[in-house]
Parts: sequence; structure tokens; C-alpha cells
Amino acid sequence: MARYTGAVCRQCRREGEKLFLKGERCYSDKCGVERRPYVPGEHGQGRQKLSEFGVQLREKQKVKRIYGVLEKQFRNYFAKADNQPGITGEEFLKLLERRLDNTVYRLGFAASRNEARQLVRHGHFLVNGHRVDIPSYSVEEGDVIEVKESSKDMTRMKEIIEFSAQQNTPEWLEVNLEKRTGKVLSEPLREDIDLPIREQLIVEFYSR
Repeated sequence: MARYTGAVCRQCRREGEKLFLKGERCYSDKCGVERRPYVPGEHGQGRQKLSEFGVQLREKQKVKRIYGVLEKQFRNYFAKADNQPGITGEEFLKLLERRLDNTVYRLGFAASRNEARQLVRHGHFLVNGHRVDIPSYSVEEGDVIEVKESSKDMTRMKEIIEFSAQQNTPEWLEVNLEKRTGKVLSEPLREDIDLPIREQLIVEFYSR
């Protein structure tokens, strides 16, 4: 499956804001956006003026990068949200939030969504007692997510837990970092998604 393999910090710089793609590094003075707050490339420091379409496209690209989803799957999420009752933009973000890799990140079992995706693929997590290694698996209310017993004492997992103890867990999730377990209490609400996203622009982009 195709994946972006370049410098991750370039993605944040391209969007002009922190997307928190590199975990602990994003909170340090090594953050690429802090060190070079302009678009990468030879003309990155020049003035840029975007059209209405350009603004919508940049918002779509930003959300794809935040959640680490490729275009086809991203478009499928939107189509599914568009067919559901409710506000399309909000339903769309809820579908992205309920991905297993994002849920693992939100619970504090990974320092970034990229790391969460890798850990899920390597089979380090159980959902309701069963091993799940599909990052796009959609969690439901009542689901229990836990770190596999043999993975709880990994050096990297201990480092992640120490880092996550300083972070906040969203209201739709409950976590016990000591036991390495978490539970989905409800569907995420729009106010639970504390990301700089203007979902209406994405709706407008796909509604052209």
C-alpha cells in the first residue's frame, strides 16, 4: 500500500501548522514548524494567495495527513458520512476518530497516529479480548482496547505511557494507563475533536 515516506515535518510546514505527526518531537524546540515556519521548497518564503478551491484542497490534504489516510479511503469515509443522518462534516470526522489507530493514539498508547498505526499492524492490541491488526477497524461504544500482555513491558511502551500521563484523554474514552487498558464510552462528539479542522471546507470540496 502506498505511503508517504518523506520527511514528516515537511507535511506540517506545508499546512502551516502543527499536525502532531512525530509525537514527542512536536512538543520540543526541534519541531520543524517552530524552526522553519514557512512552506518547504525554493519559493517557500514567498507570499502565497490561494483560490477558494485551493483553500478547500489544503483543508482536505491537512485532514488526510492528520489521520494518515490515503485519498480513496478518505473519499469512501466521506461518501459513507454523506449517506448517514446528521451533519455530513461532523459524521465524517466521527468516522475518522473511531479508527482503531486513532483510538489507540487518543488513549495514550502511542505518541502519534503514525506510531499507533504501526503498533496496531504489529498486533500489539486486543479489542474485546481479540487481536486486531487493522488500523482502519472502527471501534464501537462499549469496546475495550488493551495492550497485549506480552507487549505491556516493552521499553517503548513504558516511554509512551510516561509521555501520555501528561496528556488529556477525550471524554468519549476512558483509560487506565497503569493497566494499559481503555474503553469506548460513547461515540465522539464534535467538541471532543480538538483539532484545527474546518470540515465544511471538505464538504464543499467533495460537493463541487
